[in-house]
Parts: sequence; C-alpha cells; structure tokens
Amino acid sequence: MVTRKLYEKNNCEISLLGFGCMRFPVLDSDDSKIDYEAALEMIDYAYKNGVNYFDTAYGYHGGESEKFVGVALKRYPRDSFFLASKMPPWFVKEKADLEKIFNEQLERCQVDYFDFYLEHSLNDENYDKLESFDTYEFLMEKKKEGKIRNLGFSFHGSLECLERITSDHEWDFVQLQYNYLDASNSNTLKEYEIIKKYNLPLIVMEPVRGGALANLCDEANAILKEAKPDKSIASWAIRYAASNDSILTVLSGMSDESQVKDNIETMTDFEKITDDEQEALDKAVEIFKEYFTVRCTKCRYCTKDCPQGIDIPEMLALWGRYRLEKRDSDYIERYHRVPEEARSANCIGCHLCESFCPQGIKIVDIMDNMKELNSKLGVND
Repeated sequence: MVTRKLYEKNNCEISLLGFGCMRFPVLDSDDSKIDYEAALEMIDYAYKNGVNYFDTAYGYHGGESEKFVGVALKRYPRDSFFLASKMPPWFVKEKADLEKIFNEQLERCQVDYFDFYLEHSLNDENYDKLESFDTYEFLMEKKKEGKIRNLGFSFHGSLECLERITSDHEWDFVQLQYNYLDASNSNTLKEYEIIKKYNLPLIVMEPVRGGALANLCDEANAILKEAKPDKSIASWAIRYAASNDSILTVLSGMSDESQVKDNIETMTDFEKITDDEQEALDKAVEIFKEYFTVRCTKCRYCTKDCPQGIDIPEMLALWGRYRLEKRDSDYIERYHRVPEEARSANCIGCHLCESFCPQGIKIVDIMDNMKELNSKLGVND
C-alpha cells in the first residue's frame, strides 16, 4: 500500500487509501444496526493489506460507528493505525457539550487520543456556532494534552467561508470533497487552490461521489473500459483523487468486501492518471453529464397553461440533478422547498405542457418517474 507523510516532523506514514466508516453493511436495512461480522471482515482485510487510516464521526450510523470502530481497532496495536473523528456542530448546544462529546468519543472508540480530529462539516453557520463556544481553543487544549495529534476541519461551504476558516486559525490539515465530477462543474479546484496557498495537506472525502462515479452511463463506461479493460469504473475515481501529490489520503466509504478489495488493488500498485487517461476521463465525464442533463432552458412555455400550476422547470432541474448525483437526502430537501401545489405529484398526465416545449422534453414521463422515486424514498407529497 502506498503511503504519504503528513509532515516530516511527526513522521505520519498514512496509507493513500483511507477507510471511511460511515457506510458499513447493516442489518434489517437499519443504519444504526451495523453488521459486525461483515464489517469486521472488511476492517481486517483492509488493515492486513496496508490500510492504516480510519475515519469515523459522532453521528455516523446513528452514533454506532465510533463504537464499532472501537471494537474493531482495539484488536490491533494502537501505534499501528491512525484514527480520526469529529466534533459535530449540530450536537453542541452549549460550551460544556464540547468536553462531554469529546470524552464520550474517546470512550466509544476505546482510545486515549485521536491521531486526527476535525471540526465537522463546516460552513458559515456551523463555523460561527463552534466559534461562539471557543471550540478551536478547546481543541487546541486537547492537543496540548496529547489527546489530539493533528487538528483540522471538514468543509461544505462557500469559497469565502473556506478562506475565512483557513486564515482564522492554524490547522494541520483540511478534509474536502474532491472528485473528477465536481472538478468539472463546481468550486472544487478553487477550494484546492485556497488550501494549497496555506500549505495544508488535503484529506479527500467523497472521491466516488457517494457511489455515483462507480457506474456511469453505458457510453461513458465504455470509454473507460476501453482505456483500462481490467479496471473497475470506481477505480478511476480513486486514482484521480490520489494522483494529486498534495493529498494525504483518499477516504472511501466502503460498504462491502468487494469494494475494499477493488480499492486496495487500485492503491497497492498505484499509478497516477496519465495524460491519455485524463483525456479519456474528460470525454467520459462530458458524456455522463450530458446523459443526465434534462435539456430544459427554463423558457417556462410549459407552465403557462398547466391546469395544475406545477413548477415544471424546477421539477425538471431537480430530476436531472438527482439522476446525476444520486443523493437521496438532497433530493428530498429540495423537493420539499417547492410549494406543495407546484410539485410533480400533482401532474395529471394531460401532456399539454409537452405541446408547448421547444425542446421536445417528455415532461409527463419525468413527472411519472418522480412519483415513483418519491414512493421509493417515502417522500411526503
């Protein structure tokens, strides 16, 4: 397994593949019931094949992830692995909660210290909340006590917020969402430039975009398979992230043993993405994005005579975004932002909208697909 150093001064030899502990196999489709037998086999296989970085958090698996990780890693020498956890802003209601939560995490994980510790999921709101409780100062005290070895934060906010956080305090590392899809259509590369300016190592989360990059559309898959016939589609995402020399480790939230084995195979004889491979990847990404894009120009011709008053352009945008990103929680949240009377659930299939659509979009089919998705996800219309 390839390793990289965080800093020469502390000699942290981190495996290039890190184990994200938020998607373990579960029992009875209950996220809080981790399948210990299956998950332990995954941890053991990863550890024995060189993975030494394990990332958990207070709220993963309904609070059960830290407990499981404690059980799993207790069987190995403490100095043979690096353990990360996080301070959750949404559970901190008062300053005293910092000590309470931190001590509970140590107890759950059955350790005396965290190798890496993060302020979790920072954006303007979460950062302001933690700042109001002097969280950074609290965690720095824990670092002085030896209970934290490296202090950083994970981030889901604006570029301005990232600049603010990195300039406010001295950090040891940053954890960002980094993958080839986001690099093509979001602020990912600009975020990377900010942390590069502050000379901070990057830990990657969501390299496979929650599984969305493990299986593209058929045409995009074919391009990658032609370039690397013996490699999985997911391996391209892992290699893309790891090809950046500033990245310390690439976290993969593996949910079964086949994913563990595939990722380890990718990282064991790791090769950076070549120029030719990047060209193939760029082609695949454009096809993937086009395949999942609903060609709506938001002219709104479709809405003027809709007898149900549905916000059709908004529904089409929501459907296209979901097909591309496959994020259930994001879809549900955005769907509920739309006024109830303007949602796809009200479509009666009259096809009047389609007669006005300059793009020839099969709007009723999409409305029907959204109804099926809503039923599957238990969305309350």
